[in-house]
This record gives sequence, C-alpha cells and structure tokens, in this order.
Amino acid sequence: MKKELKRKKSVSLVPEYVFDTYRNVSAEFLTSLGIRALLIDIDNTLAPYEQDLPDENIIAWFEQMRAADIRCALISNNHADRVELFNSLLSLHAYPDSKKPCKKTLLRAMSDMSVDASVTAGLGDQLLTDTLAVHKLGMISIIVPPIKDKKTLFFRFKRMLERPFMRIYRRRKKKKGGQNI
Repeated sequence: MKKELKRKKSVSLVPEYVFDTYRNVSAEFLTSLGIRALLIDIDNTLAPYEQDLPDENIIAWFEQMRAADIRCALISNNHADRVELFNSLLSLHAYPDSKKPCKKTLLRAMSDMSVDASVTAGLGDQLLTDTLAVHKLGMISIIVPPIKDKKTLFFRFKRMLERPFMRIYRRRKKKKGGQNI
C-alpha cells in the first residue's frame, strides 16, 4: 500500500495590491477590505534608509490610520537603533530584526495589537520578505515600489527574482479592468 504524501500549501509571491506610494493606501481603502491592522516595513516603504525620522507626510498618514482606528506596527529587518529612532515620533508597536519572511514577529505584533490575520494586512516594498511573510499567514499583501533601492548585487538579484511575480500581478490587474486585485 502506497503512503500518501502530504502536500504543503504553496505560498504566492504575487501581492494582492500594488500602489505607487504608501500615501495612496488610504484608511478608507483598508476599511473597505475589513482591515483593522497593518504591519508596515520602514526602509524603502515609508522612507529611504538614510532618513532617520518620519517626515510630516508619514506622521499625517499615521494620524489618518489612528483616526480610522486602524492599528499599525512597524516590522523591520533593520536593527533596533534604526527602528527605535524612526519610531520615536510615532510611538507605534515596533519590531526590529524581525527576520522576514519569518512569521514569528508578525504573530507577536498581531498578538500585541489584539488582532488576527483575518483583519490584518502587510505593507512593504519587497516580495521576497514582505509579501512572503504575510502570505505565510494568509494575509493580504500591499506592495509599493522601493523609494530609493540599494544598487548592490544582492539587491539587484532580489529585484530580478521579483519581476516575474510583478508581471503576473499586472496581467491579473489587466484582466480585472485595471483595478487593484
């Protein structure tokens, strides 16, 4: 008798939504999806690596999220000194050295905010870290293009690996009549 193999559910690297900038991800949009919490990358999503503090646009965007009762947490692979300094004006739940796409930190953030994956989405700039991490938990992935991408060989290689998945996203979007999917 043959033993049946258990198949792992595959996790897609294709995001559900892509926006030009984090500022276009409105509280109204998130609320329309039933999203009550957002796990957000910092570097190249909200600000370039060399920007130590959030600017007035970032602060105003988070104020809109708070006004709509959308809980936010910063989930970064960067180190504590960077994350803590950036968060000093925001006072959010913040998690440095998160090791995305590992899901452990995301689970901790949701627990700390008293939400679960069904009402939480992720916002980032990288498919191989941000999208993969949230998709492992069955959450919605929202991607923005990197603000100022690093030009190292490692980052260029990662962006090259992302291209086919972004083409799939664009094809799906085109089929849906140009709407975010």
